[in-house]
Amino acid sequence: MGRILAIDYGKKRVGLAVTDPQKIIANGLATVKTSEILDYIQSYLAKETVECFIIGYAKTLGNQNSESMEYIRPFVKKLQKYYPKTPVKWIDERFTSQIAKQTMIDGGLKKKQRQVKENVDKISATIILQSYLENQNI
Repeated sequence: MGRILAIDYGKKRVGLAVTDPQKIIANGLATVKTSEILDYIQSYLAKETVECFIIGYAKTLGNQNSESMEYIRPFVKKLQKYYPKTPVKWIDERFTSQIAKQTMIDGGLKKKQRQVKENVDKISATIILQSYLENQNI
């Protein structure tokens, strides 16, 4: 049984989340510099089996592609080139950063901890993955 790996791809950092082997729970994995993401994924896949990649699809409030898609799409093409047997699925990522920030507030994180952008990226990836998991059980 493999895991599902969610990717919240950004210009500077990439938030990652992963399921447990039974694909029940989404957990934050890491935040990685964008320039190091493919090496990180390669290292992770050497240790763990991943059945599927979930990518946050950046859209505007008007349901149009966000400008971020200009650098997300080339990354996904590279990912598919390196791992052609692993399916890539897209999921709408609108509002995940705001939800992540609110989650940190609700969780009692101090203001200084909430300002660490790496925390927001990892939590955003977890929200993307949890949303995907919930939609699979409908």
